Amino acid sequence: MDRFDGERKTPLIHQNQLDHKGFGLCGKNGDYERKEIVEEVKKQLWLAGPLICVSILQFCLQLISLMFVGHLGELPLSAASMATSFASVTGFSLLMGMASGLDTLCGQSFGAKQYHMLGIHMQRAMIVQLLISIPLAVIWANTGHILKFLGQDPLISQEAGVYARFLIPSIFAYGLLQCQVRFLQTQNDVIPMMLTSGITTLFHLIMCWILVFKSGFGNKGAAIAICLSYWINFFLLVLYIKFSPLCRRTWTGFSSEAWHNIPSFLKLAIPSAVMICLENWSFEMMVLLSGLLPNPQLETSVLSICLNTAATVWMIPFGLSNAVSTRVSNELGAGNPKTARLAVCVVLVMAISEGILVGLVLILIRNIWGRAYSNETEVVKYVARMMPLLAASNLVDGLQCVLSGTVRGCGWQKIGAFINLGSYYLAGIPAAILLAFVLHIGGKGLWLGIIIALLIQGLSLFIITMRTNWGQESKKAMERVYDSAIPVEIIS
Repeated sequence: MDRFDGERKTPLIHQNQLDHKGFGLCGKNGDYERKEIVEEVKKQLWLAGPLICVSILQFCLQLISLMFVGHLGELPLSAASMATSFASVTGFSLLMGMASGLDTLCGQSFGAKQYHMLGIHMQRAMIVQLLISIPLAVIWANTGHILKFLGQDPLISQEAGVYARFLIPSIFAYGLLQCQVRFLQTQNDVIPMMLTSGITTLFHLIMCWILVFKSGFGNKGAAIAICLSYWINFFLLVLYIKFSPLCRRTWTGFSSEAWHNIPSFLKLAIPSAVMICLENWSFEMMVLLSGLLPNPQLETSVLSICLNTAATVWMIPFGLSNAVSTRVSNELGAGNPKTARLAVCVVLVMAISEGILVGLVLILIRNIWGRAYSNETEVVKYVARMMPLLAASNLVDGLQCVLSGTVRGCGWQKIGAFINLGSYYLAGIPAAILLAFVLHIGGKGLWLGIIIALLIQGLSLFIITMRTNWGQESKKAMERVYDSAIPVEIIS
């Protein structure tokens, strides 16, 4: 049975664990036995594999809808693409970021064996997500007017507005679904999410075919299919969470406690959202800036291809990021700072290996990859010239991505938000503008600006991680867990 300090209500654990500073990140030789390292690699791969599949499958829902709309003509595709981008910037990114606050709260509670608190934290997050979705729905309802105000083509803006209005029900489902994903992820229960995402994607293909081609809804049918798919995925996980014996300890039913202490969730959720939104918005800004370059049609097409490619391969380090976030938060909550530090060491090696491997593949296919998107020789050659830069950015992006997972696992979201603000908006974007428009490097200059931002971001996060006192972080984690817990008997 855990013992408690009478004033701070935190469990007392061995002092030699909490004094484990871990400067130099991976410590001295002999800190870890080979068996410990192998075991940690297995745990992270077991988590990362399904999480990568979940990310790719959920990403594919919008991609599949766009592919079906593409067969309806240029205008429907342009409108659906613009509406999807607008929805991602103003809604999906924000809700994903807000839900990331659960990476810290649920992960550390699970590690501290405060299992009942996972359900409470998830309910709090769902309340917040639903409340935030209401003003976002109002914004989406006025998408067409907003795009016209921003100077976009009136016809495309009108069609995009219609598409966005039919997307509105999806924002509520998406916000709730992200909470479920974090709830299950932080208790290492990832296979059901992969299965439900796979089932949803199969249904989505069928629904798109029926709603786009057979029902007469056209591009509106693609938006309706997205809404239905997100809600199907949500309700499948509702059934699993309610009836699975693995969730019996963590889901104990609805509780009025969820309405209390919401600010404790917001303290982590808001910086988490800022972290993700600042990064995602900067990439979208590169596409907008490419439209101001000479030959904007070519530049925008190539930048869009590069962004789609980068987003696809990014799913791999994103899965690793979620895995290390879970491992770090679990071990800090359990009072195992040494194991938390090992988790970071392992994921960095994995991210470097993945980045090098994927980078080599991108370079090898550079001369043919553009043909998957265009038959224009000029586009194909330009994409080939961009692929080495894409390979370099993928390596750096993978490293910052897993370090961002460490940030979420430790609860450093506020620090991460300031780092992203400085990296992208004080360094990366100004550098991109300088290289592209002053030095006339064009689209390469825009992408080099992104690489500069990623380098600064990754280096900053690495320095902070290197200088972390892991024992102190474990103390903070347990204080956070027990300060937010409702009084129940602590299971040893």
